[in-house]
Amino acid sequence: MADVSVRRGRNTLLGGVQWSVELDERWVVLGPNGAGKTTLLRLAGAEMHPTEGTVHLLGEQLGRVDVFELRPRIGLCSAALAARVPAQEKVVDVVVSAGYAVLGRWREDYDELDTGRALELLAALGVDHLGDRLFGTLSEGERKRVLIARALMTDPEMLLLDEPAAGLDLGGREDLVARLSELALDPDAPAMVLVTHHVEEIPPGFTHALLLREGGVVAQGLLDEVITAENLSATFGQDLDLQKAGDRFFARRRV
Repeated sequence: MADVSVRRGRNTLLGGVQWSVELDERWVVLGPNGAGKTTLLRLAGAEMHPTEGTVHLLGEQLGRVDVFELRPRIGLCSAALAARVPAQEKVVDVVVSAGYAVLGRWREDYDELDTGRALELLAALGVDHLGDRLFGTLSEGERKRVLIARALMTDPEMLLLDEPAAGLDLGGREDLVARLSELALDPDAPAMVLVTHHVEEIPPGFTHALLLREGGVVAQGLLDEVITAENLSATFGQDLDLQKAGDRFFARRRV
């Protein structure tokens, strides 16, 4: 992204963003509500165009490429996507239908290799036993893992995760963080961008961080250089204390 801004009426959702993600990098994007995180991810997912500036995705420039050809190369997991999945859809079909970039299986033709890959991805995320369940019967944590499996189905070149741990209880969050860590540490995994509000949700193996506040970049770069008490305090507008235990971060308001 080069000098990227997004405006809606008089509101600036993003302003003057400069950002680059390389193939082997795993980025976390942090910021409070309204900071512009989801807007940033929608640009990265070819779901919207900037008001100003240029966005190059996987060697193509937005505005000069058919986004319907670009999107299958990008894996996306978001709450907005989850809301569009038919409640009566079988879990394995939610995953396998990513091959046609559709939600809700209809007349598409899938072979055993497609189904086998879908089940392998579900197994990697610990939910292969749910393959024949209906999506609408799953817990929030189970849905998140199914949608991550769907995002990986097409072997994407970039994986975008929009608050995947939102709404999970402690056990569900820790299980998801562990599985995302395994994925991040896999050298064959695609470039990854994870959006979250909480440093506690940063999986080990992530390499870089981008901090946003009110549509602007507070700091970006290597994870350990960016995730500091000073930068987090500036990002969230509070005096925060930061601790690190092993490969995990923990932040609290300073008293």
